[in-house]
Amino acid sequence: MGSLELIQTLSGHSGRVWSVCWHPKGIYLASCGEDAIIRIWKETNSEWIATTLLTQGHTRTIREIAWSPCGNYIASASFDATTSIWDGRSGVFECNATLEGHEYEVKSVSWSANGQLLATCSRDKTVWIWEAKDNEYECASIINAHTHDVKKIRWHPNKDILASASYDNTVKIYEEYLLDSDWSCSHTLASHQSTVWSLSFDKTGERIVTVSEDKTVKIWQEYKAGNTIGISTTNNEPVWKCVCTLSGYHTRAIYDVDWCKITGLIVTACGDNMIRIFKEDSDSSMHEPSFSMVCSMNNAHTQDVNSVQWNPTIAGQLASASDDGLVKIWLYNEQDE
Repeated sequence: MGSLELIQTLSGHSGRVWSVCWHPKGIYLASCGEDAIIRIWKETNSEWIATTLLTQGHTRTIREIAWSPCGNYIASASFDATTSIWDGRSGVFECNATLEGHEYEVKSVSWSANGQLLATCSRDKTVWIWEAKDNEYECASIINAHTHDVKKIRWHPNKDILASASYDNTVKIYEEYLLDSDWSCSHTLASHQSTVWSLSFDKTGERIVTVSEDKTVKIWQEYKAGNTIGISTTNNEPVWKCVCTLSGYHTRAIYDVDWCKITGLIVTACGDNMIRIFKEDSDSSMHEPSFSMVCSMNNAHTQDVNSVQWNPTIAGQLASASDDGLVKIWLYNEQDE
């Protein structure tokens, strides 16, 4: 088993912390939560300090934040039913746009790989896709594919393909159809027995990991036409299949997951206050992959762990956030062979 070393505990939020997100260059960490404040942290002289507080964008809890791929903008999703866009190009972040339209709390927000599209989702069961042009944001599509609260959305790492996770126990995949320039659900991933809280693509975008209230972690594989041994397809369309289920590791709901694009490690955040890390086995196959838990941190936080994310540039470094009001920075050390 590897080990998880606590680098620093970051305090300052009042109330639970819902989300952490790394700057695309890994030099800043943003956090948000119940206090409706975004804190931006930077490492200075080997110590992480809050260099910026963004306080004027929302009137209620901020559920999630996302850096744009260029690192110049932050999008924040709030229980006040709005999404704010913060522009930091001048060196000082200012809220330059407020996206309205959702009927209830906005639960998640995500930028596409090229930064030209932004997606939001809500307790109102909808997924909205916004086009970003010259600091203007126009709603391009409202998708009503889920039957319940939509918990999480994530873009494919290099294509304009979106995935969402919901209280209806499913994951949906969305693509834009060129004939009518509209977005619609192309695939439904159904295997979980309860709320799907979070998801993450691997670095290729051909696999997705999902986590659920049912205490399982599932790996999904995309099978493209012409590469579908033992898989039936219709009209040469790709299909998604659940190829691995990890069960028996978590004792409560799993609230977040992140698939590291550098190392291939998967980290989970759980309601049992623990952080766990999984690694694909060396003899794993595409059609029947296997994963082993290589690290578990008991009492990583004193309450539910809500968010985990790998640093996109520093292998093994990750951040976590919890109901205990704290943000923590960790370093995973692999077991010496």
